[in-house]
Amino acid sequence: MEPLLAILVGLFFAAAIYLMLSKFTIRIMLGIAILGNSVNLLLFTSGRLTREVPPIIPANLESLPAGAANPLPQALILTAIVISFSFLAFLLVLTYRAYQDLGTDDTSEMHAAEPDDRPLPPLGY
Repeated sequence: MEPLLAILVGLFFAAAIYLMLSKFTIRIMLGIAILGNSVNLLLFTSGRLTREVPPIIPANLESLPAGAANPLPQALILTAIVISFSFLAFLLVLTYRAYQDLGTDDTSEMHAAEPDDRPLPPLGY
């Protein structure tokens, strides 16, 4: 199961990078969302996948049994899901407002802060 998840994580990373290299803000935002999910899946896979022994310390032991899954990556994933959702909500609002103000989601056409008649930068010193 872990090699299959490793391949899935690689595919998620590849899809996220492909989408983030686009010039459209909606695709960039989707790439960031997929990147967050791929990192979460990577963390989840790093904590061992097992169902035999729950990650609970028995009363007579001081540490987890040998075959137990590590609960720390699971706790980190819960935090990362909340943070990535709030970041995605912020990006969604930012993208929507940029589309309202500029009328496009193409990043090469977003020149509102750059005047058309500005002088060229110095070519030499």
